Amino acid sequence: MKKQHLLDEIERTAEQNGGVPLGRQRFLAETGIRESDWTGRYWTKWSDAVRDAGYVPNTRQRAFDEDYLLEKLASLVRELGYYPVVAELRMKRGSDPEFPSHNTFARFGRKAQVASALLSWCESSPGWDDVQAICAPLAVRAEADEVPVENETAPAVGYVYLLKSGKYYKIGRSNAPGRREYELSIQLPEPVVTVHTIKTDDSVGIEQYWHQRFEERRKNGEWFELRREDVSAFRRRKFM
Repeated sequence: MKKQHLLDEIERTAEQNGGVPLGRQRFLAETGIRESDWTGRYWTKWSDAVRDAGYVPNTRQRAFDEDYLLEKLASLVRELGYYPVVAELRMKRGSDPEFPSHNTFARFGRKAQVASALLSWCESSPGWDDVQAICAPLAVRAEADEVPVENETAPAVGYVYLLKSGKYYKIGRSNAPGRREYELSIQLPEPVVTVHTIKTDDSVGIEQYWHQRFEERRKNGEWFELRREDVSAFRRRKFM
């Protein structure tokens, strides 16, 4: 990524924000430009990038960013009526460009820590009692989740698969790719072929994402009548 493009994006987003440059995390949420795209290549600190673009770094921007992120998340929780899974954060980002990227919330920690931060925000922001009630059960696990990284167990890896039998496709999940194809092949009259598998650490959420995305093409249970472009969209993903 060229330096001038980065400077142009800093200027563009600053002007949209009333002439105030965005903080590092909100800049990521607004533009999709990652820290790895600029740090160590053009600047060592975000404040240096902001100065290079002709602005004075906003020393209070971090607190503003946190309020911005938590308010966006609170609005989604209210919209859904429950705390979202990762796939739903991705879906919201896809339908609303102003919603932060799902990995932006990792600055608060793991899921329970994010819920705890959101609970604290709701307690200090009147009018969010419904969201507060949803977050409370999750937030009580925050302390238990605070385990040193070296002692954490790696997240379980699973797969979301796309199988084809005749003209229909099945979207499901498994922890052993290929096993479900064998199980179905002895039950169905037409051959079963694995079209593609997506590796994931959130197989439940990612399976739900694809089921919702192709809901209008659902025929029965996990079986869908997909178009060529639907299959291509699934095959583009190797990990989610």
